[in-house]
Amino acid sequence: MSERDQIPGMSELGELCELAAAVATEAGRILSSRFSAAGPTQEVTNSVTAKSSLTDPVSEADRASEQLIVGRLAATRPDDGVLAEESGANEGTSGLTWVVDPLDGTVNFLYGLPLFGVSIALRSRSATLVGVVHDPSRGETFTAIRGGGAYRDGVRLLLRSGPSLDKALVATGFSYDSGRRRSEADLLSNVVAHVRDIRRAGAAALDLCWVAAGRLDGFYEAGLAPWDTAAGALIVSEAGGTVEEVPGLLKDYPETPTLTACAPGLSAALHEILLAAREAAR
Repeated sequence: MSERDQIPGMSELGELCELAAAVATEAGRILSSRFSAAGPTQEVTNSVTAKSSLTDPVSEADRASEQLIVGRLAATRPDDGVLAEESGANEGTSGLTWVVDPLDGTVNFLYGLPLFGVSIALRSRSATLVGVVHDPSRGETFTAIRGGGAYRDGVRLLLRSGPSLDKALVATGFSYDSGRRRSEADLLSNVVAHVRDIRRAGAAALDLCWVAAGRLDGFYEAGLAPWDTAAGALIVSEAGGTVEEVPGLLKDYPETPTLTACAPGLSAALHEILLAAREAAR
């Protein structure tokens, strides 16, 4: 870590993790109160606007969840910075920054699919220190402290060695940009025959937690934002998994990195097939 980093001790990090978990759970209750399993209500539909593209929505639920999270963190930790998906960055003076996704899986949420969550991480200038992902639909909270392990509802997560790639269940995701989706589909078409099967849940933070929990053997996705991955990546690492970035996999978007997360022993094989798929897609 950088010499300039002022890293809290493990006891304080534990308290900060508890704070993040409490705030994420409270935000999850806001999301649950607005969620309709029957699909989009008129009230929800009317609250939706577009961000990076017409298929990249933000709802009133996103905004309400983020307002609560940012407000609670500011009241408790006024000197910390915040990087939030909807409201952007606010630099603090402590050298620590909260990275917030108030609703990961917005499209699922809008369509009544119970695959969404709240992600909160705490970063120093050089490392992620705390990660929390709360899944309101399952009532699960995943937590991790750097050097302190990963947990689901207080139960330690410890990954065993992954299967061979042909027996691996691998998740992925797609961009909101239609052009990049075409490149991602080309890549996927050359991956799917080499794994057990593919899953696409539509919430990267949950995908990462499910790798940490052994529900998935691997995950890859290009172009993810810090708030998508900061908490989940730490949870995978602290559970004993491998998290890496692979550059240049998308044939038309060589500058876009791809994040991979795997059970122990699987990353080399997944990277090999992803690189081979890149060449086949050209």
